[in-house]
Amino acid sequence: MGYVKWSYDTLNHFCGDVFKAFGFSEEEGSIIKDVLLTADLYGIESHGMQRMVRYHKGIEKGTIHPQAKPEIVFETPISAVVDGHNGMGQLISHFAMEKAIEKAKTTGVGIVSVRNSNHFGIAGYYANMACHEGLLGMACTNSEAIMVPTFGRKAMLGSNPIAVAMPADPYPFFFDCSTTVVTRGKLEMYNKMGKPLPNGWALDKNGHASNNAPDVLANIVAKKGGGIMPLGGNEEVSGSHKGYGYGMLCELFSSILSMGVTSDKCCTFPDKTGICHGFMAINPAAFGDPDAIRKHFSEYLEALRESPKADGQDRIYTHGEKEVAAEKDRKENGIPVNDNTMVELANLCSYLKLDFGAYFEGYELPKDSRFFNGNY
Repeated sequence: MGYVKWSYDTLNHFCGDVFKAFGFSEEEGSIIKDVLLTADLYGIESHGMQRMVRYHKGIEKGTIHPQAKPEIVFETPISAVVDGHNGMGQLISHFAMEKAIEKAKTTGVGIVSVRNSNHFGIAGYYANMACHEGLLGMACTNSEAIMVPTFGRKAMLGSNPIAVAMPADPYPFFFDCSTTVVTRGKLEMYNKMGKPLPNGWALDKNGHASNNAPDVLANIVAKKGGGIMPLGGNEEVSGSHKGYGYGMLCELFSSILSMGVTSDKCCTFPDKTGICHGFMAINPAAFGDPDAIRKHFSEYLEALRESPKADGQDRIYTHGEKEVAAEKDRKENGIPVNDNTMVELANLCSYLKLDFGAYFEGYELPKDSRFFNGNY
């Protein structure tokens, strides 16, 4: 299976109609699709359009409640706990980070912990919300258990990503990564492409290294054991304990401070996932002149880029550079979407009674895809 490119406007229009058909308001749909398409624009395919089928399944199963509204259940001048009441993760998270930003602008710091939410897309989207307001932003989340702790053979933590963004010139610092070697979405993409997993990514149900994407994914869903390795692999000598520890930091800010569901119990309920998030916004003005701090940071980033290169290398990137370049390229030349993801989108249109061909005129669906459900 290959890829086909679509303009941002085409995908934006399609997503808007899908989320409207799911019962979200135009404003709500605008937030959700912006999170998804930002991921695709940045080149984070695992969390872009291909995630729509997951949200469909969640709504159909009843673990995502489209009409739910987030509620602040505990609050101080610098902090809050939000109960998402099992609504759409992007909407709950947008609400929570807006609250953290508001507090940071008033007191210097805002920390919000969220319980009873759902998958929220890329963590970096919410860190960027603070960055766009001139603040340092942080976002993290737990998720269904996919990380096998060091020396273990059963998944006990989620992919538990951490994202941090801070204003700088000529472009911001933007760091967003899972605390597992890769995310579950990456395994899903390899599964769609029918490719074996690279060495050092995953473990089978007995805790042995595995290259079999369908088997690893099936074991995660059935909770039979195995999963994805922490950053650093599955041995201390390669730093496995560090990735495991970073994953625990996400649990602290999300499920522990909010008194929510920890990763090992996420997605084990019939009517919710229980996923939790953590958000922080810090005002540089709490430490002095924000313009001077920004200049100081920008100079260091430039020093990193201009530092000596290894043999055969002509460029050192700082975090966020590649996303800026990818966004520019994809807005000009189109966003690539996997053919199997296109099949899933066609299945979704069939379910929602939307005309797939009206959005993706001239595209011929691969009828030999194993993702084809035969309804179009």
